[in-house]
Amino acid sequence: MASARRFWPFFAWLAAFYTVWLAIISLNGLWPVVLDHWPIAAAMAAGSYFAGSTPMGGGTVGFPVLVLLFDMPATLGRNFGLAVQSIGMVSASIFILTARRTLDWTLLRPALLGALIATPLGAAFIAPYASDLLVKLIFAVTWASFGVIHWLKLGDIVRPEGPRVPNPRLDRPAGLFIGLTGGVVASLTGVGIDMILYTVMVLYFRADLKVAIPTSVLLMAFTSLVGISANAVLGQIHPSLYAIDPAVFHNWLAAAPVVALGAPLGAVIVNYLPRRPTLLIVSTLCIAQFIWTLFKEGVPGWVLLGVLAALGVLCAGFLWLFRLGEANRPPRPGL
Repeated sequence: MASARRFWPFFAWLAAFYTVWLAIISLNGLWPVVLDHWPIAAAMAAGSYFAGSTPMGGGTVGFPVLVLLFDMPATLGRNFGLAVQSIGMVSASIFILTARRTLDWTLLRPALLGALIATPLGAAFIAPYASDLLVKLIFAVTWASFGVIHWLKLGDIVRPEGPRVPNPRLDRPAGLFIGLTGGVVASLTGVGIDMILYTVMVLYFRADLKVAIPTSVLLMAFTSLVGISANAVLGQIHPSLYAIDPAVFHNWLAAAPVVALGAPLGAVIVNYLPRRPTLLIVSTLCIAQFIWTLFKEGVPGWVLLGVLAALGVLCAGFLWLFRLGEANRPPRPGL
């Protein structure tokens, strides 16, 4: 009973969310809108599981579904990702905190600060001026590199167990750098900062996945709240440049009640299933969406060469980070 009682904040959050959601739907007669957008709810049922059990935000599924499958603008996919993760990833984060999962706070704290600074700045000064194709390609390349490095180094990634030895002198600047760069990426695509943190943790610091994944979930949840709030405020200040498409809200209404439970469910189930198959499935999907994007967008030859070069540079950077981590790996506690 004592163990169950510590989860009361999580159940209180769910009760509050579903009460507000039902009130919005019922008082405004929006049930037809919810039913009309059932495909995104179905897609996010899988997306929210991956959001809670891997370093992939729910927007990693929502973005390609809306942008590539439904031919909607990349800005809509980005804002939907931030909005839906503000429910799903927050829900998973509350569960993670109440379950007292181990988190890497020495990296997470400065990363949160970096995200708080860079995400609104990216939303204000970079995202409005990035073309639709550029945003799609940044998304595609970022997650394809994630897929490639997992296919190459999965055995080494899943092997570490137990907490690492913190290094505040290195962790603080590394975390701040992750937050700053990841905040800009998230302001463009709605996702990515969680993958950057996770990649640094598992490739360089050789962190246990049981620590790296929940830590990345909390960072993405926080960044999503900051990102969608910044976009909403900017939309009020300068509607013609920053306005959020009403379709974001309509899709959010359908998907939010699914991800509120799906993401924490992923955080629970992943503790009982082997991580290797889940990560292989996710990595394959990341590479598949990259190929899909290239064909769907009809990327011309010179742009294609640049995209492939960018993918090669990212993968080479990850391999360099892995080798650097191997050379500087500290002993684990008790060894």
